[in-house]
Amino acid sequence: MEPIGRREFLKGSALAASAASGWAGANDRIRLALIGAGGRGGDHMKLASAIEGVEIAAICDPDETRMAKMASALAGRTGGKPALQADLRRVLEDKNIDAVSIATCNHWHALAAIWACQAGKHVYVEKPLSHNFFEGRQVVAAARKYNRIVQGGTQSRSNGYVRKAIQALREGVIGDVYMARVIHYEPRPSIGFKNPEPPPSWLHWDLWLGPAPDQPYHGNLVHYNWHWFWDFGGGELANNGPHMLDLARWGLNKGLPEKVHAIGGRYGYQDQAQTPNTMTLTYAFADGVNIVTEIRGRFTNPEADADTGVIFYGSKGYLAIERDRTHGRSKLFLNGSKTPEPDLGAIEGWDPKENDQAAHYRNFIDAVRANNRGLLRAEVHETHLSTAYPLLGNIAYRLGRGLRFDAKTERFAGDAEADRMLTRRFRAPFTVPEKV
Repeated sequence: MEPIGRREFLKGSALAASAASGWAGANDRIRLALIGAGGRGGDHMKLASAIEGVEIAAICDPDETRMAKMASALAGRTGGKPALQADLRRVLEDKNIDAVSIATCNHWHALAAIWACQAGKHVYVEKPLSHNFFEGRQVVAAARKYNRIVQGGTQSRSNGYVRKAIQALREGVIGDVYMARVIHYEPRPSIGFKNPEPPPSWLHWDLWLGPAPDQPYHGNLVHYNWHWFWDFGGGELANNGPHMLDLARWGLNKGLPEKVHAIGGRYGYQDQAQTPNTMTLTYAFADGVNIVTEIRGRFTNPEADADTGVIFYGSKGYLAIERDRTHGRSKLFLNGSKTPEPDLGAIEGWDPKENDQAAHYRNFIDAVRANNRGLLRAEVHETHLSTAYPLLGNIAYRLGRGLRFDAKTERFAGDAEADRMLTRRFRAPFTVPEKV
């Protein structure tokens, strides 16, 4: 593997002093619109409002109660009075908006990002980048065509401990790496059953559906449980999976997989949800390296003292990166020892007082001010590749067979049925365009 140079890892730490000179906005102020006012949108509001020179000028959500609640929270933090708009298209018409921060449901991520690029806005978009493979590719195309700064929300790429671990991995700390094991163990209770009913008065149901197929409203969709329905989410694999699969792909220095296999089911109860709560997947590459992924939605034991993270295995030992409890700190075991090696620490120049969420968001703002996508730690093309893993895995699961994927043609080998699942029929006028 080609080692990552020290300069690549450190480039994000020294941006603030030099970035502002590249920004053409008046008085160095960036006027931001928040797209999505739920829990993750609230995180975006806190992150953005903490950065000097960033003004949250608009909040957009088809849920009017959420918009009002976020506006009140923002006023309490900064005194700001943003415009409130349920329709994203009206926000994008505002030429005074410089950037958008997207924290919608998964099925809206790609179209919102594409429309924003077309409107001349820079974009921070949460993972997964897209609901299907075609959408992700089109986001990358729009970012390139309109020369926009687009950052994906895989925040571990801005974690100093993780960056140090990936650097050590690339430099051969565990020898030749043959496998990465992705784990995410999070018990999920049954969501029960909800009957169709008229949408509540505070919800613009047509706007919430957006590009998804037209269907009746029911209480298991709004809010959050949409994750477990194929029209809107992709289950736990597409929910938390992108974080760990991004780390695995980054550490292995891999693009798209050659083979995908998936098994699993929804175990332990019967409810209205469609996606599996337990899965085992294998992503294989031509050189024999594998990424093995386990999603467990029932109570289970940790692995390598981790509930969510990545374990890399090599010829000299293994390296475990636990994402949540240790905030990205790694454990290194060499030569069969059950005692971990001394802590690898963090990358030089990283301030642990600024957590990876804040550092990642600041990295986006710095890149916008410098007008340089090369400064991004999770540039949209990287996010597209990492998002592809859960999307391809879900296709294999739903079809019930192993698949071969050709990264050059971006098609499955001799499988027209699988190819059709790389995209979907969009509901006009919320259509992801063939030409951006």
